[in-house]
Amino acid sequence: MGTLSIPIPKDLKRTLSSAKCVVVITGAGISAESGVPTFRGEDGLWKNYRAEELATPWAFKKDPALVWQWYDWRRGIIGKAKPNPGHFTIAKMEKFYPEFTLITQNVDGLHRKAGSENVIEIHGNLWRVRCVEEGKTFYLNDVPLKEIPPRCSCGALVRPDVVWFGESLDPQLISKAHAALTSCDLLFVIGTSGVVQPVASFPSLAKQSGAQIIEINLDTTPISALADITLRGKSGEILPALFENMSLEAPKKC
Repeated sequence: MGTLSIPIPKDLKRTLSSAKCVVVITGAGISAESGVPTFRGEDGLWKNYRAEELATPWAFKKDPALVWQWYDWRRGIIGKAKPNPGHFTIAKMEKFYPEFTLITQNVDGLHRKAGSENVIEIHGNLWRVRCVEEGKTFYLNDVPLKEIPPRCSCGALVRPDVVWFGESLDPQLISKAHAALTSCDLLFVIGTSGVVQPVASFPSLAKQSGAQIIEINLDTTPISALADITLRGKSGEILPALFENMSLEAPKKC
């Protein structure tokens, strides 16, 4: 296992060209390159509240207006962010590989803005809301919000369609992610700390199924020891370099 830097070695390019089923996992690191803060730790402080105090079902039940004021502030910051070259390269990868799945921990929607379609937003989407009465979801892109707290057409409150502290992930999304991970032959793990479960266990699942793992991160993570190749640096620089000037034949279906 080695730490590599661009320019990309020929053997790695051969790995990319021979892969048939590809999965990409992304975390906060790729969004940070677009200027999106974590909203946790010091970045998460807002009017003396921390993210862990506001992103909960109990906080919403107690004071939905307060929670939505915080999300309105967050959306105002994230709404100014634009996809970076890493996001755009992942979108291009989806068009190249016939079997491709993107699993993201990010809720900022930047992958979809970049053109990615087969996206498992494991923690939800900040721009999508869910009616607390009917359960229906829809996108609400107003920045700032016209009404706080916002409401559904039925008159009921809506909440951000994201996974809050104390809530479980959607089992259907987990099942879909597992299916992709156990069938892929190449897994990219990009900009994730490798400590938040259950996503932290996803690379092990792919490895056990025979996949090669390429990690792209600024720092060493628990995933690094599992990775076949670790690339240190920004994904917005490394990903374009991986696929730059590559004349590849489209792989066959898995």
